[in-house]
Amino acid sequence: MEKIKVIIADDSDFVRDGMRIILDVDEEFEVLGCAANGREAIALAQTTPPDIFLMDIQMPEMDGIEATRYIVEHNLGRVLILTTFDDDELVQQALQGGAKGYLVKNHTPEHLKQMIKSVYHGIGVMEENIFESLAGKADMAKSGFQGEGYTAREMDIIKAVAEGLSNREIAEKLFITEGTVKNYVTSILAKEQLSHRTALAVYYLTGRKPD
Repeated sequence: MEKIKVIIADDSDFVRDGMRIILDVDEEFEVLGCAANGREAIALAQTTPPDIFLMDIQMPEMDGIEATRYIVEHNLGRVLILTTFDDDELVQQALQGGAKGYLVKNHTPEHLKQMIKSVYHGIGVMEENIFESLAGKADMAKSGFQGEGYTAREMDIIKAVAEGLSNREIAEKLFITEGTVKNYVTSILAKEQLSHRTALAVYYLTGRKPD
């Protein structure tokens, strides 16, 4: 079985070491290295490309937002943002830069591994607490999302994606096939010129499209 290769970028020794220990004991993962900032993470990736970056946002020299943009532009791997509960605006910036999702730092080991696997398999991930915060802001701001051109079924799909549901979960919720859900999501992403479902979720919740 091919291991999921990970680079951990966080300016906290405690966070880096903790995540490394969690992943090193699981045969499904291989930690290629740890970095204290985005610049170090990129340097590691240019030597040995990872599948996934676990990327803190606030770091010295090069923060996670700038690093994410560089990583996405140069196709160095997929980025899973590490965040705290008060990072909402920064999370949005990172997602607009191409991050595939975000993970609150007070996770359990199993949750960490599941989130990494989801991103590895191309599924954008959203933490429920941050989702609720973004949703609340969207309600207050009357989000700029333009839904007039969508059918009721398409809006059901978009809302379910924004809730962080997988294609399988959406299919079960709406009583349609998983293949039908996939076709809907692909069509909606193409219509909005978005590269992944997490960007769609953020656009729906905040009215902001990635650059």
